[in-house]
Amino acid sequence: MSSVAITEIGSLVTNDSTLGDGALGIRENAAIVIEHGKIAWIGDSSNAPAVDAAHSVAGKTLIPGFVDSHAHMVFAGDRSEEFAARMRGESYSAGGIKTTVAATRSASNHELRENTSRLVAEMHRAGITTFESKSGYALDVENEARTLQIANEFTTETTFLGAHVVPSEFADRADEYVALVAGEMLNAAKPHAKWIDVFCDRGAFDVDQARTILSAGVAAGLWPRIHANQLANIGAVKLAVELDCASADHLTHLSDEDIDLLAGSNSVATLLPGAEFSTRSAYPDARRLFAAGVSVALATDCNPGSSFTTSMAFCMAVAVRDMGFSPEQALLAATSGGAKALRRTDIGGLSLGMKADFSVLNAPSYIHLSYRPGVDLIDSTWIDGKNVYQR
Repeated sequence: MSSVAITEIGSLVTNDSTLGDGALGIRENAAIVIEHGKIAWIGDSSNAPAVDAAHSVAGKTLIPGFVDSHAHMVFAGDRSEEFAARMRGESYSAGGIKTTVAATRSASNHELRENTSRLVAEMHRAGITTFESKSGYALDVENEARTLQIANEFTTETTFLGAHVVPSEFADRADEYVALVAGEMLNAAKPHAKWIDVFCDRGAFDVDQARTILSAGVAAGLWPRIHANQLANIGAVKLAVELDCASADHLTHLSDEDIDLLAGSNSVATLLPGAEFSTRSAYPDARRLFAAGVSVALATDCNPGSSFTTSMAFCMAVAVRDMGFSPEQALLAATSGGAKALRRTDIGGLSLGMKADFSVLNAPSYIHLSYRPGVDLIDSTWIDGKNVYQR
């Protein structure tokens, strides 16, 4: 089947202002034609050209697929008790990651693959069509490479995060662990990774350690990104800009200087509302970023400890309620913003020639994603013009 039309779209969000109204490029009573997995035509539904097959969405809303540029999908174990402890008032720290490490190291490939497959299916049901997946829950040479190899079975956007925290066996020997990550572990991981990341924060890795690891990754052919300013401001944003990281993620604690640096850079500010929600931390004020002209993304930060959600709509609703996003800004950040954070131009919108990655909402407009928090509005999800989830 070489051409498929999606017709009777009540509200079509293209993220292309040349194709419709506003920054979201919204068209009403629209249709799209897909050829070879890409958008080949956009126009009024009544004028749709002849195609091999047609699919009516009966007046529903169609949006670009969500692009989740920060997730941790390959792990084992459960940290629900840790969550319950935080809800009782205990504070979050980076050390909780170590709880997952032992379970991940001991899990079989089958167990890791099954858990990842379950989470990916959840993402598709949530309208996510592209996602990044980090390692960082094994923290040794063999298992960091193993978990990245499994991640590669599900996404091309794989990230080596051997520098998540210092594992227990390297307690009081952080510099030795940094040397391992930047040397033997990187060499084992790089065939299976596109990106390299470091948790540069209080209780994890300092700026000099992060620079050493990220620079080694860049020299090995990986692209850099960074966990920055979640727990404290130790200078990670300055390092992100210095190394041209594709994104600086979390950014709970931001100075005016940080915002100015981001505004003058190619680094996307990726905010992770699920993490603040789950750790009961203060939310960053996105209005400061938007006012300065910073590129902003939203991501789920799906992980077992501090943001165990695969719902981008939930993250959008929290961003609108507690971070100062408008519903329009939230949708752009969850689609085109995520694409920018992955330095992709083929996803995050529905312009001609882009991948036919989209979701159909059982709602009259995209605003309902934030207006109706907790309600499952995804009717179907399509990747490369193929239906991967249908309610």
